[in-house]
Amino acid sequence: MTDRNDETDPAKDADEPERQPAEPVEPDTEQPRRGSVRYQDAETTTPREPTLAEKRAMRRAMEEEEQRESAEVAEVERKSLRRRRTMIGAGVTVGVVATVALWYSAAAGGGEVTASCVDDSSTLSSDENICTDDYVYSHGGYSSGGFYYIPLGGGGYRQYHYNYGGTVTPGTNRVTGGTTTAPSSRTTVKTSKGTTIQRGGFGVSGGGKSGGS
Repeated sequence: MTDRNDETDPAKDADEPERQPAEPVEPDTEQPRRGSVRYQDAETTTPREPTLAEKRAMRRAMEEEEQRESAEVAEVERKSLRRRRTMIGAGVTVGVVATVALWYSAAAGGGEVTASCVDDSSTLSSDENICTDDYVYSHGGYSSGGFYYIPLGGGGYRQYHYNYGGTVTPGTNRVTGGTTTAPSSRTTVKTSKGTTIQRGGFGVSGGGKSGGS
């Protein structure tokens, strides 16, 4: 007896296509070739954390840069300080030379020094009589140690004194250099307008008020 399940239907086999087994999909195990270049997307790629050696190298570079900048600033300050000291020393030397020359001339006798009546800002006064006792007393002021004080309308005093041996700057009436100490009686002292306030010479006393201390 024949099993009907074993019988094959020719019509059915003709209608259905023959089924082929599916081919297995192999995973992509291809490794990048040596020497090949990979391109990364800057927007999606996460930056790599620097290694410990790289961090130390960056820290050492920053420290060296700070030390270099500090050394440059210190050098600039040192040169500036030396330049200021040189200028101050030159100014002191000029002032000492001028003072020595003034007093040498006074000691030698026969010298002449110009006295300029100036206010507390070293501006030449329009009236040289301000630097006299008679003037300040008549205007309610007083004198002390070669300085003359004139009362101001709103209170306080304006101070005047003689500058000996200074130079008047043209156009500004500013007096620079000189000294506030009057020379000895051997030196002739005249105002900037030619008025003699001290007649010098050996054995001759001063002929006027010197205004000095």
